[in-house]
Amino acid sequence: MISSQRRQTASSFVLLVVGGAAIAGAWSFQLIGGYVPCALCLSQRIPYYVGLPIAAVALLASLMRLPRGVSRLLLLVAAAIFAYGFVLAVYQAGAEWKFWEGPTDCGGGTAAVTSAGALLSQLQTTRVVSCTEAAFRLLGLSFAGWNAVASAFLVAVGLYGAGRGN
Repeated sequence: MISSQRRQTASSFVLLVVGGAAIAGAWSFQLIGGYVPCALCLSQRIPYYVGLPIAAVALLASLMRLPRGVSRLLLLVAAAIFAYGFVLAVYQAGAEWKFWEGPTDCGGGTAAVTSAGALLSQLQTTRVVSCTEAAFRLLGLSFAGWNAVASAFLVAVGLYGAGRGN
């Protein structure tokens, strides 16, 4: 059976790698793919910005062999933060599938327009993403749907790492 410390170390590492890949993917679709995130999309990034540093501290605490309760607590906090992200992602995915109403004030933003040429350029290159319409689907899931999958996985990993053991 794997020791608590090894489980905490491995779980913290997996949180960092998978969570880092998820947020890097979101940034890639924005910066390379040209998708402008809506307000709800941006809100779904916050758990990564908060949860990943906490996972990094949990990893350091485990590697430094601090009391197991320190890593355990940090992993529980990270799991709770990613659970919040899961709720946001499910909310948006459900709104995209028309299971419930989405936010009425949600849409993509663009940079300030300074000239007619800049406006034409933005109209040609910017893809505005609505909170209630999936801009892209892969295997039937939208960005929000895939974020729900990633967030659920991160919650499970955090809880596994925080679990009691020998």
